[in-house]
Amino acid sequence: MTRASLDKQPRDVAAMFDDVAAKYDLTNDVLSLGQDRRWRKLVRQTVDATCGDIVLDIAAGTGTSSEPFADAGVHVVPADFSLGMLRVGNRRRPDLAFTAADALRLPFADDSFDAVTMSFGLRNVVGTSEALAEFLRVTKPGGSLVICEFSQPRNGLFRTVYSKYLMRSLPSIARRVSSNPDSYVYLAESIQAWPDQAGMASLITTAGWQSVAWRNLSGGIVALHRATKAAARL
Repeated sequence: MTRASLDKQPRDVAAMFDDVAAKYDLTNDVLSLGQDRRWRKLVRQTVDATCGDIVLDIAAGTGTSSEPFADAGVHVVPADFSLGMLRVGNRRRPDLAFTAADALRLPFADDSFDAVTMSFGLRNVVGTSEALAEFLRVTKPGGSLVICEFSQPRNGLFRTVYSKYLMRSLPSIARRVSSNPDSYVYLAESIQAWPDQAGMASLITTAGWQSVAWRNLSGGIVALHRATKAAARL
């Protein structure tokens, strides 16, 4: 795993996300050609939560990743470290319990949630392994983890084309629709520096999760990693 994304990380990532909050969802829709909402719905399907379950959605931003859970009747707690994102989300969905939270120091008790999910946020945490261990702490025995994150396309030619899009087209498009286009240069670099599917699975396993598996979306541009916490011993 390369550490380039962490070395180039802005001093205050929360401030960066505060700056892009107003147009964050629009920018994501444009840059992903509308696929981001499909990816987030697949997260909800993968978690397979039902009424009565409590789900923690880390890096929820404005709540677009939490909405599929709430709309299905699941009790979801959208959490993020960007107050700007939380404010925009609260205006959009005042019915959701938006919570300020640092992924490395979650303000929740042990064994609180049936599932923990994080969509497109783990790259922005300084301390991936520590965050995964913290997610494990707050998950109930037998509960699950679902991480939706950018990954590496499986086809070599497609991977080359996608890489050029990230470094050339993405910043250019962001300048037209984002409130802070320079931040998308960092985001493009962080995607390229992120580990591939197997590398991510190894990090999750090392953090103490079991039955780790992944599913490629959109040819591997995105991967859904799923894992479970060991059940309580009788």
